[in-house]
Amino acid sequence: MTAVRLTGWQKPPEVTRVPVPEPGPGEVLLKVAGAGVCHSDLHVMDWPAGALPYDLPFTLGHETSGWVHTLGPGTQNTGLREGDAVLVYGPWGCGVCPACARGAENYCRRAAELRAAGGGLGLDGGMAEYMLVPSARLLVPLGDLDPRTAAPLTDAALTPYHAVKRSLHKLVPGTAAVVIGVGGLGHMAVQLLKALGPADVIAVDVAPDKLDLAAGAGADHCVPAGEGDADRIRTLTGGLGATLVLDCVGADATMATAAACAAVEADITVVGLAGGTLPVTFGAVPFEAAVSIPYWGTRPELAEVVALARAGRIRPHVEVHPLGEAGEVYQRLRDGRVDGRAVLVPTAEA
Repeated sequence: MTAVRLTGWQKPPEVTRVPVPEPGPGEVLLKVAGAGVCHSDLHVMDWPAGALPYDLPFTLGHETSGWVHTLGPGTQNTGLREGDAVLVYGPWGCGVCPACARGAENYCRRAAELRAAGGGLGLDGGMAEYMLVPSARLLVPLGDLDPRTAAPLTDAALTPYHAVKRSLHKLVPGTAAVVIGVGGLGHMAVQLLKALGPADVIAVDVAPDKLDLAAGAGADHCVPAGEGDADRIRTLTGGLGATLVLDCVGADATMATAAACAAVEADITVVGLAGGTLPVTFGAVPFEAAVSIPYWGTRPELAEVVALARAGRIRPHVEVHPLGEAGEVYQRLRDGRVDGRAVLVPTAEA
């Protein structure tokens, strides 16, 4: 089968041929419908040898949807049937520690021992015609959603959902939430904020087309990033600042904007991986502002994301490309030319 493989550090991935895996006890083989192209893949590719504990080579794609193809021994009583449309929950933990037992495999207590974070992150992921999933617990039913365009729900939607959910109790009428960076995660964050609460949503980005995407996703205000952006946000919020600032970039400049536009007692939540820093000292952030860096989301939260999508309250904006165009799509992502989320599919059909 065709697969997009990372074969060397600080090298682009290769589109190559590998055998179709056979599911063993407890495993499930999926026929892949789509795999999202995430900016964090670029960070993985760019790390030098030894920086990550992953063994090469492996198939990329940690944001995957598909259909159950073959159930391995011991999976017949899991409620899954061949042909079921499912999402693959991305972070793979040990499955038995207290965090994993409550569905929070993103915070598995044995993560350091596993030497991989999941399919596409050290283990074979979904950028292939078929994907082997080690346990039925990692599959979430899609119901009537089209799996070919649903893959971004597993990360581009789940990650901001987990981040936003932590702050929903603060987002009362009259408050504002800011989303910095309207890419794959950011355009879903705008939709989630509009679907889940009454706060005004302010989107910030350097690119006019990304601000257009934010407006289409429901943002109440769109602010060009750069000089004066925090002042503009404070004006839009009557001088108070934003109750939640969700930084989907995580660079020095965006984190500085986040601190400058946050309200007293605000949540400044960083989900972007650009490697910036934010000084947390007296005067650097508003009084009682909380700065947090959450990671991904839980399995129960992914089911909640699916419910929102099935109800029509959120919808990923997707570009569909064949697997063979992976190199070109990753370059477009580096250049900031992907609209919403790019999804690779085993065939060219959308």
